[in-house]
Amino acid sequence: MGKKVAVLMTDLFEEVEYTDPAKALEEAGHELTVIEKEKGNKVTGKNGEAKITIDASIDDVKPEDFDALMIPGGFSPDILRADDRFVDFVKTFMDAKKPVFTICHGPQLLINANALNGRKATGYKSIQVDLVNAGANFVDEEVVNCGDQLVTSRTPDDLPAFNRECLAVLERA
Repeated sequence: MGKKVAVLMTDLFEEVEYTDPAKALEEAGHELTVIEKEKGNKVTGKNGEAKITIDASIDDVKPEDFDALMIPGGFSPDILRADDRFVDFVKTFMDAKKPVFTICHGPQLLINANALNGRKATGYKSIQVDLVNAGANFVDEEVVNCGDQLVTSRTPDDLPAFNRECLAVLERA
């Protein structure tokens, strides 16, 4: 049975880090809900290629309504982490040990949620020191699965492994 996956995203997201996993998840029968500040907003990827309509406002959703969380990279996670509503949403997923899938700069939201201490993770080169300083056990690998809960990857080059691991975790969840 398909799982409900929350996606936290705003303007300047890395297009392929949303479109590629979204396609893989939807083809496997999972339902995605893209969440931002306001339902109906149109957010634009950092290359200006993808425009996505927001399905729900952060004020109208609860983590318990979803089985998993996906956070694409780009500048979007850095923008969202300035808003406590998104940080709290992420923290609730991590505390509940629900699956969280994030790539590239996506772990910036986990850093602000103080949710990486003791967890194995990877991310884009420019945030590696931030991950370590947040208490993560940083590993430079294409995909890192920490306890079948946290799946992280570094760059769009890692998407095939990232998608495969996300689907496997949802299959077992």
